[in-house]
Amino acid sequence: MTNLSQLQGALFDFDGTLAPNLDLPDMRRQVLEFTLRTDVPETVYADRYIVEVIDAAYVWLQHNRPDTASAYRDEAHELITNIELNAARTTSPFPGIPTKLGELRAAGLRLGVVTRNCRAAVLQVFPHLESHIDALHTRDDTAFLKPDPRHLQACLDAIGSRPDETAMIGDGALDMHAGSRLGMYCIGVLSGSANEKTLKKAGAQLVIEDCLALAC
Repeated sequence: MTNLSQLQGALFDFDGTLAPNLDLPDMRRQVLEFTLRTDVPETVYADRYIVEVIDAAYVWLQHNRPDTASAYRDEAHELITNIELNAARTTSPFPGIPTKLGELRAAGLRLGVVTRNCRAAVLQVFPHLESHIDALHTRDDTAFLKPDPRHLQACLDAIGSRPDETAMIGDGALDMHAGSRLGMYCIGVLSGSANEKTLKKAGAQLVIEDCLALAC
């Protein structure tokens, strides 16, 4: 067991950490295909994350084809939301996760979830999530998405915990990068997309099998 008793709080990623991962490569492929049809140059959004692809293309369209920019942005966000909601209909939290969150919170740990997913999809996967934690920050709740540390900081503020007394727990490099920038104790889990080497390279101070290995 990994003991969190010396900490005051913990922030969790969602996909791959508390529930199975979405097929993000396929989502990105669909967003790229949709964006290509707008004739935005690929160099504008190459090597960006999914939401950042949309943001970059939107800015380009504002300057070059302003009459199409808003429609593109709205349709692209509708696309990724629909993908998330469709996947959420057949997804549930990992076994034991609701109980584990309850145990950690009962022990006095302040808990938050920070995810790039939309709120509706998260709550479809885990309908009672908010009764197990102190704050939920999805992409609908912030202008800054991880790896921008301001996404995490907003959730830290909501649970009333300082970065240096809080763990960031996630399955991806984004989680470790964002947590490290705030000086959080970063714990990588192997229940999602990244392996131990990737997580440690991104800043994980500890890598565990899954969240069930946490204790307080």
